[in-house]
Amino acid sequence: MSIAVVANASTWAWYFSRATGLVALVLLTGIVVLGVLGPLRVATERWPRFAIRALHRDVSLLAITVVAIHVIMIMLDQYVHVPLSAAVLPWGSSFKPFWTGMGALAFDLMIAIVVTSLARMRLGYTAWRFVHWFAYAAWPLAVAHGLVTGSDSRKPWVLALTVACIAIAAIAVAMRAQNGTAAGSLEA
Repeated sequence: MSIAVVANASTWAWYFSRATGLVALVLLTGIVVLGVLGPLRVATERWPRFAIRALHRDVSLLAITVVAIHVIMIMLDQYVHVPLSAAVLPWGSSFKPFWTGMGALAFDLMIAIVVTSLARMRLGYTAWRFVHWFAYAAWPLAVAHGLVTGSDSRKPWVLALTVACIAIAAIAVAMRAQNGTAAGSLEA
């Protein structure tokens, strides 16, 4: 294989990994906000509660798919050399190991949340609820991972997007805490 083909494939993977990382940030923020809206009983005639729950579920599945594509693209990128094991085993990468590990840990938590949500009826509400609280750890881990390892994380538009996502999620969580549902039930 020629060097030009490898460089071109690596460039393609790099662009795709950057794009999927930023799309994942937006989707994961949307999931957090939609998850917070459920217990707040937020609904309108146009958006009944079941529609918010369905959107939360569907965006969650889309986000895990986008994150999986992000991980695959990172592994295809010839510049960073992140092995498959580092995608699921935190701190197994030679590229910014701590922060790449934060991303892997966030990915592991997301997988646990999705798997237990899909098996919620068999698992039971208490176990599902316990694992679902990991979303409050997965999201900031993913944001921190992107801020430190993202090649564009210091560009003004990426910082603005990240700050906007942080602000939106913080407002949603503050609304939930203000309503006294932070310690209450989680609904999906």
